[in-house]
Amino acid sequence: MECYRIHMGKAKCAVDLGDGSERGEYVNQDYILSKLGRPHRSISLMYCYYPLDAGWPGRASVVHASPDVSFAWDFPYDDYFTYKGGLGGSTEGEPFEYMREIRRHGQDVSLTLTIDPHVSDEHLAAIGEDLRPFGRVFLRINHEATGNWFSFNKRCTYQEVADFFVRASRIIKEHAPNVQTIICIGGIEDLAKEEMEKEKEFAQTIPVADIWSVDKYMALHWGWPYDVAEHGGNSHSRSTVADTYEKTKRSFERFRHLNGGAAKPMTMAEFNADGDVTGPYEQADMVREFCDKLETEQADWFSAFTFYQFRDRGRLGLEIEDPNNAEVGIAQPVLETYKEIIHRDWFSPQITRQEGEAALPLTLRWSNSEDAEGVAIPLHFEKNPTFCEAVFEDESNLMLELNGKWFYKAPGTRTVDMMAAFFEKPLQGETDLTLKIFAPPATGENDLSQEDGMFHCDTTLTSLPKVRIRFEPVEK
Repeated sequence: MECYRIHMGKAKCAVDLGDGSERGEYVNQDYILSKLGRPHRSISLMYCYYPLDAGWPGRASVVHASPDVSFAWDFPYDDYFTYKGGLGGSTEGEPFEYMREIRRHGQDVSLTLTIDPHVSDEHLAAIGEDLRPFGRVFLRINHEATGNWFSFNKRCTYQEVADFFVRASRIIKEHAPNVQTIICIGGIEDLAKEEMEKEKEFAQTIPVADIWSVDKYMALHWGWPYDVAEHGGNSHSRSTVADTYEKTKRSFERFRHLNGGAAKPMTMAEFNADGDVTGPYEQADMVREFCDKLETEQADWFSAFTFYQFRDRGRLGLEIEDPNNAEVGIAQPVLETYKEIIHRDWFSPQITRQEGEAALPLTLRWSNSEDAEGVAIPLHFEKNPTFCEAVFEDESNLMLELNGKWFYKAPGTRTVDMMAAFFEKPLQGETDLTLKIFAPPATGENDLSQEDGMFHCDTTLTSLPKVRIRFEPVEK
């Protein structure tokens, strides 16, 4: 079978997706892939680590439940799911089982971790050891650090929080060089001011972090779920797309200034417009307008955003969680808007043909979701197919792309039905397409015993799939 090597690289603007938080549960990657049609650069998980607290490792809203609580962050420690690793912990449960699934599906992990700044160096070293097998990990430590709602801000001064970020980044990366740390602060919050909020305290974090970030919601109801956003209320806000864009750009410019003029990747680690404030239609409109602006202005200073989030109990999700059944999501208009956006070229990884022959056995290297070697198989279609499936003989773990639609093949799967690639984009006539194949780590972890195994995972294919294409029903 004819085939050739390909490489998957960066998008002009990468897209990441939040999956679970204090507002919603984790949704499996097969479901998300089926709904959105492509993998993301990274999936964002949100956890907390307060191992010195009473009640740990129970979730704060469970072990410290109280009728007096009237704000999401009024518990003794942050009400995220609890990080089960760390000193004396285990990597068998959360979030590691989800991290493995995310990586098997060809995506990196973005881990938001709020941490008690009073933990010892040994605790931080243990977190680093936990993260060593997971390839490139984006680690956002104590995010929104110039705010006043998280427990780490209530326990420490802003200077102490900034000092802790520097210490935690250093120690964790000493043990896990595969980790890239993210500093997330308020940035420019007033366009009339040149400086960022708490700039003096946090200036030291900017050269230390690998990535800069601000969280910008174009509309947000922070009083959820304890009140309802109504006109004249004081627990919600709404800005404009133009102001949000300008504040983000000005934040990048200020970050760069404080880094001696040298740029680093700039992201928005939480991005959305809250449907509690805008309603479902204007939510979708605002998301589209912001992304249109990034594309129209060719915003090469902006490297990625994370949509918050896939499924939400409020109105910050592509789906709303069904109040009758937490396993059911109710798609919102923004889901189709977002799906259209992430399939645009500006937001899609760039796949290019490589020089040289491809012959079996074929070793494919997976470094991360922006640096992966694959193989492409040319396919000829007489017209829109009636059947199209790939049949495998081996136990490989693969991501497949055909006609713009992505599919996952688990190690035990033998046949992947690819007809869904033609439901939304039927062929209009005779066409040549390529079936693209990539091989992320089958266990979700890298093999650290291999040379440079912390950063790369190699998979050898001894066979290629047999592709069955038919253009008529089996019987008429």
